[in-house]
Amino acid sequence: MMKRFNFNAASKALLGAGLLSLVLAGCGSDGKDGQNGAPGEPGLTTINIENATTLKANFTDASIADGSVSVTFSLTNANGVAVVGLTKDDDLRFGIAQLTHVVDAATDTSAGFDHGYQWQSYINVVKEPTNVPTDVDNLHPSTQFQASVEAAKSCDDCLKDNGDGTYTYTYQTNVADITTPLPVTYNADDTQRATLELKLTTMAVNAHFDWQPSSDMTTGIQTRNVVSINACYTCHQPDSLKAHGGRRLDLENCEACHTATSGDPESGNSIDFTYMIHAIHRGSERHTYDADGNKVDDHYKVVGYGGAVEDFGKVNFPQTPAVNCAVCHVQGANAPSDAALFTQEKSNTACIACHSEKPSAHHDSTDCMSCHNAESPYPGTGSAVKRHGDVLKAYTLAQQMGVKVTDIGLDANNKLTFKVQVQDADGNAVDQNYVNQSSRMVVGWDIDKDFPAYNEASYNNRRSRLSEGSYDAATKTYTLTLNNMNMPADAKGKTFEIWSTLQACFNNGGYGVADVQLTDCSTDGSRTVYIKQDPYRFVWGDTGADDSATVATRRPIIDANKCLGCHGQEIVHNANGVNCQACHTPDKTLRDGQPTSFAFKVHEQEGHYLKYAGLGSGTVLKTDCMTCHTSDGITLGRDTDRAWRYGDLSGGETWVSSDAGACLSCHQQYLTDAAKSHIETNGGILNGSSADDVKNRAAETCITCHTPTQLMEVHGN
Repeated sequence: MMKRFNFNAASKALLGAGLLSLVLAGCGSDGKDGQNGAPGEPGLTTINIENATTLKANFTDASIADGSVSVTFSLTNANGVAVVGLTKDDDLRFGIAQLTHVVDAATDTSAGFDHGYQWQSYINVVKEPTNVPTDVDNLHPSTQFQASVEAAKSCDDCLKDNGDGTYTYTYQTNVADITTPLPVTYNADDTQRATLELKLTTMAVNAHFDWQPSSDMTTGIQTRNVVSINACYTCHQPDSLKAHGGRRLDLENCEACHTATSGDPESGNSIDFTYMIHAIHRGSERHTYDADGNKVDDHYKVVGYGGAVEDFGKVNFPQTPAVNCAVCHVQGANAPSDAALFTQEKSNTACIACHSEKPSAHHDSTDCMSCHNAESPYPGTGSAVKRHGDVLKAYTLAQQMGVKVTDIGLDANNKLTFKVQVQDADGNAVDQNYVNQSSRMVVGWDIDKDFPAYNEASYNNRRSRLSEGSYDAATKTYTLTLNNMNMPADAKGKTFEIWSTLQACFNNGGYGVADVQLTDCSTDGSRTVYIKQDPYRFVWGDTGADDSATVATRRPIIDANKCLGCHGQEIVHNANGVNCQACHTPDKTLRDGQPTSFAFKVHEQEGHYLKYAGLGSGTVLKTDCMTCHTSDGITLGRDTDRAWRYGDLSGGETWVSSDAGACLSCHQQYLTDAAKSHIETNGGILNGSSADDVKNRAAETCITCHTPTQLMEVHGN
């Protein structure tokens, strides 16, 4: 193949001159080659910021001289190519804060308190209440301070482009002379934090830099690295945590701005990072007490631009119990350097954020740490760590217990019967006094499909309370018979399961209680906790379990560990693992026709998608399928025999084919005529009169085009 070369005018002129020189030289040349030239400098590979599709920012140096702060930072794309062309007119902002040791001064009524190290911004503004809503309760408008950042565009010569992807910025704020609106005393021995936020049309980037000016050290200095954003990602998606119009992304930047002196003027509430995060996550459970000792809601609220109210009482924090600080404050390998700081009990702020300024009818003081501290707790009580641990210990002990199922068979009336024994951590039988006699055992079959159809065997008929059986005190064993359940006619060869929703009883800890332990359920104030036990699965033979047969497994749909990572010990009810689908089968509805299958409830659950619940960002975004599903959990066409029972939007009832029903769990209320036509043209049923009607007519071909990869792409994964 002939190669083609393109030359510009200058190249052509040089080439012409070179040819002429060659011709002339040929007349009298000695024929020797010339000297090799000196090697040139390697060219710098860069990309202009206007053409960058990815961006990373990294501080490389910082200094303070006579209060003047100067920082150097670099911009690169994801491949490490230097990004040039940043100007002061880009949406570029900088913050600066100091990690200050905060100690309350002693007074006549208080000995003072050491709060440890807290971030304090040098840049603060005064905010007056504006656009205060008049129809919202629990707002207390007041003048507030707020930490802020400075915009590079406000200064003509503060930003210098070094031409190689590095930049130098000199702050407009002089930290040596901060007297208004809040005085801040600069200390060169304290850790300083510089922050950067850059927002372009299609992306944003944050960065921070911590250093000690007196030594120029960046390591071995005082830190306050408490939580990693990776812990947040256990429940939240990255997009849901992009605050302030998507420009603020990193926790370190949030901490430097949401300081203890910052508040929301319209609500009067603190927006200190510690306070705000704890109060938000307490959600609908946050309450206080009135003057008469009555419990009243105290939901955390802030008022945004234009008077928009963000009511975090709509948040349902999924962690149950909500006392496990380690869910967010993760310790161990790769943990933040100060992950254990919450155990040092230096923050009244965290306490009142969750429990409110009046956490019980008997408390008026917000100085929680004066009593609930590790060094010298008030007599009869314990530290905050112990009190939270009292709640958690019951779950730990219950998780060590077990439920043993034996002697499965049929009674004289052809009803399923079996024996149950509750065991402690060592396998010893537990007396019935320590087990909630109203808790139940549940039976199901066809687990490799979608469990029994509701009209064949309702969930209510497939379960039995312990109190409905007989109890053998000698062996501490229950015999249960499901008198309301008929065995399926084709039971032989089916995989069955018997699973536990049994609960053990524990004391509550609290004043004067040294330890949490199994407690007689009749004791006043005792509480119940679910015993964790995998379902007992077996294949039915002629009259009982066929031990020689292989148990069928359910197709992988969701990853239960992902559910538990966010939800903790309990998921709504019957919280022995994630067995929701055993009750919430595809054909289950409420009395008003509302669908209540597991897929429908999970996809429509308000807590899984808060964008349209009055809040500007979601927790778990619907479009991120892999938040809950396994890698092949969204494969279509695997259960052609399934039919979904749906309520239609007018309040009636309809039946829907297998793949179409999975889609409708999210899309029903947004389904267009074109989408309906597409589904029906490709064999889907949206107007079935019964399950049999759907099964007879359905001929879905969705999987032809909608592969898992395609579905993931469509949903933005």
